[in-house]
Amino acid sequence: MQNITILGSTGSIGTQTLDVIRQHINTYNIFALTAASNIDLLAQQCLEFKPRYAVIVDPSLESKLQELLQLTDTTVLSGSKNVVEVAKDNDVAVVVAAIVGSAGLLPSLAAVEAGKRVLLANKEVLVMAGELIMRTAAKRNASIIPIDSEHNAVLQCLDVRDSNSNKAVQKILLTASGGPFLHSSLDTLSTITPKEACMHPNWHMGAKISIDSATMMNKGLEIIEAYYLFGIPAEKIDAVIHPQSLIHAFVYYNDGSTLAHAAIADMQIPISHALAWPNRLALNVESLDIFALNNVEFLPIDKHQFPCFYLAKQALTEGKTAPLVLNTANEIANQAFIEGRIKFTDIPTVVEQVLEQTEFVITDSIDNILHCDAQARSLSASIVTKIQ
Repeated sequence: MQNITILGSTGSIGTQTLDVIRQHINTYNIFALTAASNIDLLAQQCLEFKPRYAVIVDPSLESKLQELLQLTDTTVLSGSKNVVEVAKDNDVAVVVAAIVGSAGLLPSLAAVEAGKRVLLANKEVLVMAGELIMRTAAKRNASIIPIDSEHNAVLQCLDVRDSNSNKAVQKILLTASGGPFLHSSLDTLSTITPKEACMHPNWHMGAKISIDSATMMNKGLEIIEAYYLFGIPAEKIDAVIHPQSLIHAFVYYNDGSTLAHAAIADMQIPISHALAWPNRLALNVESLDIFALNNVEFLPIDKHQFPCFYLAKQALTEGKTAPLVLNTANEIANQAFIEGRIKFTDIPTVVEQVLEQTEFVITDSIDNILHCDAQARSLSASIVTKIQ
């Protein structure tokens, strides 16, 4: 039995991780579950999986959660500091990092520093602090296994038996669905509502990542994440639109071979692979019907339709703290759009203006990273206010 902590258990990745664990309940034991504020779902999960700890980030909800779990052996905690504590607890072997956005940075870093096997669903962690995270993982002998469908697909296409296999990689090509507005006229994008932006054609995800998918910022962040995960030069990493979401990544090798990973659009597949890596778990999902590949499409990513993708590539090329600033500006703009304070087409405008007005620095200190993040938040908020 492996003890598992799930950071962000009430979100899309967290709930689907529990779906996989239900199918292998004799292999994995839930040690701790954490959530930001979804107290009812967190309580339901705790009643079913009986973790040692349940952490609710919002302290005002702690007493209510204690009432809901008073007849159980689960200890209720609250606050971000306790999320960090359960992430690095000595009794935990595996940490699923599924907290959305920059809030996942400190607990993920704590798990890496503690030498855990970290199943990473939060791409923002590496975008904000990729060099620090990967260097710490190497120093602490921690494993970072990607849950993102595209990065997990790349992992499955790499030869993990050979530590030098990356030298033979010519290119990594991630796929993107194109989101709900792939074929929308540019003239209509400014009237898009948050509800429409969350209607992803292939994947069921939370609001933030759904909107990132609609702007294609999500794919830009994934390019940056791949750079840190796999140690491949930035110029060898790109993406292509594949609306059917059946092929998740291509890896091109220097001998002319190209390996592709194909599967139906179900996040349980990469989650189960990450849980068992380098082995596999039997899973109650459909296998890919090979005839579904008869009508697959691949399209270039249009710079006018999806400027956010190219802003992310620009930030990766710029280096230093540019990816961090990009991520922070996008978080603020994304949330402002959700709240109806700016238009869908204002999201790349905010990000671009923040990048233009920020001086990037070299840093590998978590304190400096958090300081840069705070500065970018302040600047992003002021630009949103001006646009609003």
